[in-house]
Amino acid sequence: MTSNRTTIPEFIARWDALRARARAVGADALVVGGGADLYYLTGHDGHSYERLTAAISLTTSNGPPAVLVTPALEAGRIIAMPEVFETQRWEDEDDPIADAVRTLPETGVALVSDDLQANHLLAMQAARPGVQFRALNETLGGMRSIKTAAERHALRAVGARADIVHQQIQAGEVPLIGRTELEVKADIHDRLLAAGHDRVTFIIVASGPNSASPHHHPGSRVINENEMVLFDFGGTFNGFNSDTTRCVFTGPVPNDVAAAWSSLVAAQEAAFQAAIPGNRLCDVDNAARAALTADGYGPEFIHRTGHGIGTEVHEHPYVTSSNDTEIVEGNAFSIEPGIYRTGAWGMRLEDIVVIEADGPVRCNATKREIVSVS
Repeated sequence: MTSNRTTIPEFIARWDALRARARAVGADALVVGGGADLYYLTGHDGHSYERLTAAISLTTSNGPPAVLVTPALEAGRIIAMPEVFETQRWEDEDDPIADAVRTLPETGVALVSDDLQANHLLAMQAARPGVQFRALNETLGGMRSIKTAAERHALRAVGARADIVHQQIQAGEVPLIGRTELEVKADIHDRLLAAGHDRVTFIIVASGPNSASPHHHPGSRVINENEMVLFDFGGTFNGFNSDTTRCVFTGPVPNDVAAAWSSLVAAQEAAFQAAIPGNRLCDVDNAARAALTADGYGPEFIHRTGHGIGTEVHEHPYVTSSNDTEIVEGNAFSIEPGIYRTGAWGMRLEDIVVIEADGPVRCNATKREIVSVS
């Protein structure tokens, strides 16, 4: 996918900020492979696979920020932005590594993104033995973790599209009982696209005891009456991701499930209230964990409270008990405490929040109760 919805000045500002960060850590060049990082910097998400796709930039460049090296067969998908990058096409009979390293210095330090395949990186190292290749992750990841106002708006827009499908599930418009998890997954896939997503990124449909597995892969299990069904799904719109979780019960909600859900809602709200500028990410995790522990569910909360989100579903910053990074305006992350009772049921409540100057704002407005459906 190639998009021109980000403006040219925004792309240039991103490159300028990244190159300034790279210079500050002593880097002379940047090599950004296909994927979320490349999309963030060029609007093009071409993946390398066996054919090299990469944006290469000198940190002291005075011309267009980057050279975008791309297979010729992919060039037609690229929206030309000469102010941002010069497109360098290569044919299958060419040596793309030789083309790519022409932009690199003979010596110095080059920061490389996670998405550059190892075979391409090793070939570049062989072609430029005087260059030290180091990870770009912390430099670029930290930059992407602070969203502009436009990027925060994009997250709210894609979150609203995911809400449409959760609302359909809560209203009983998605048949569940008697269908397999895979059949329901296929139905949700189509509904996410109909709700306005450009593509579907992932779908979890976990029924009955399967809901106690946080990353369950939908399978052939038939959904029955009187059991939990957990839905966690997301997709992209304008290059940004949705990710939200809700649960329903296929019958009257039992008292033990209702009590656990009430505690889960309170834990998520406590974490939400802690997600203010100046607090730390660990404060958010600790708030959720303390609330569940107080109600006796602490051992059944078995994962972190959240993860950053943007052009990737999971990115910086991560909301864990050990992350003492300060929360700042522009951060965006999930708040998703869960309770998992092996062999019986599991539940998770997830919203994406963006951090504004005066505190967190949810990107999801779907009901946070556990809904009984038939």
